[in-house]
Amino acid sequence: MASLAPVLSSSLPESKPRCGALHWLKRASQAIAAAVLVAFTATLADAWVGFGRRPDGERRKRMERSPQWRDGKFRNPQPIWNDMVKAITSALRPSPHASPSAAQPVPTALVDAQRFATPPASGLRITWLGHSTTLIEIDGLRVLTDPVWGERASPVTWTGVKRWFTSPLPLGELPDVDAIVISHDHYDHLDHTTVIALKDRPTKFIVPLGVGAHLEYWGVPAARIVELDWWESTKIGSLEITSTPARHSSARGLFDRDLTLWSSYAIRGPQHRVYFSGDTGMQAAFTKIADRLGPFDATLMEVGEYNANWRDWHSGPEQAVAAHRLLEGAVMIPIHWGTFQLAPHTWTEPVERAVTAAAKAGVTIATPRPGESVEPAAKLPTARWWPELPYSTAEETPIISTTDGTVPVAN
Repeated sequence: MASLAPVLSSSLPESKPRCGALHWLKRASQAIAAAVLVAFTATLADAWVGFGRRPDGERRKRMERSPQWRDGKFRNPQPIWNDMVKAITSALRPSPHASPSAAQPVPTALVDAQRFATPPASGLRITWLGHSTTLIEIDGLRVLTDPVWGERASPVTWTGVKRWFTSPLPLGELPDVDAIVISHDHYDHLDHTTVIALKDRPTKFIVPLGVGAHLEYWGVPAARIVELDWWESTKIGSLEITSTPARHSSARGLFDRDLTLWSSYAIRGPQHRVYFSGDTGMQAAFTKIADRLGPFDATLMEVGEYNANWRDWHSGPEQAVAAHRLLEGAVMIPIHWGTFQLAPHTWTEPVERAVTAAAKAGVTIATPRPGESVEPAAKLPTARWWPELPYSTAEETPIISTTDGTVPVAN
């Protein structure tokens, strides 16, 4: 033991600082871990709210009685086809112009809310606010479609697909609306931050089966939620709003695919009729919709965010023009483009191809900037406001939906 004393005594002065350093590192690690835990908890709480809530109880029982419900989920009459491997590969190689550049941002027309104080002279005016958000003034009433004012199409507010411009109409300046129509629960169509901001307004929310569960979770009173199956209608004043078929899907998480329904809508007043496509691939139901509920003074047709590897999810520009004709529409207004990057194509490609297809088919098309209004019976906005960028034509990358969810080998 004596022989170890000098070694122990000489090591003591060095051991104290070393213990102090270890103690400091331990405290720092604990602080970092606590901060990470707080951040993770806050993120989880944010995401949990954004995910919404699954339908249950009587709502679920009603869903299960729907003709669209089979084998535990909603189904399309015409199945949708995907090539997930190629879809992921193409997403990793987007066009260099898939989003607007800082030098060439999306031109918008700021909305003076006083515009809505005077009803449209024609009785029908549609204001495109970006993506699928439109304000429809029809026969003295106002209908808002797929309201998305949030900065991101995401369950959280700090990450996810970011919009390219703020809404040209501040949410606080949105006039009173008589109905809010929601097509399905994907994040670029159902934004929880916007719903929470609108939940106390005295308006009806018209949604597909099951989507009401999300709205109730976010604080919308059940009495102001109307859930519709395809071909069901509800009255809002003098308007009749009918849920019509769409060929698409739904989900807000990894394990709730197709547990809520998706819809398009026919909005019919005493004098005017408007069709709102929501999201849909080409479908046989367009002819039925026209026969039962058309013709339409205007169709709001999704033309963007498509890819040949998931060709049944969205129509694409050429098929949107074809669908407009099947719907017996007078004026076509392209929507679902120019706001989010959800596909690898050039951001201006949808409108370029839609205008070309409309010209070939003799279809009247309006091309408003975000924030601009369209009166179908008046002079239409048709001026080119987007930049000239390279893009793939219909001949180079055709978007042709399948008829039954099966793509021929020669793809």
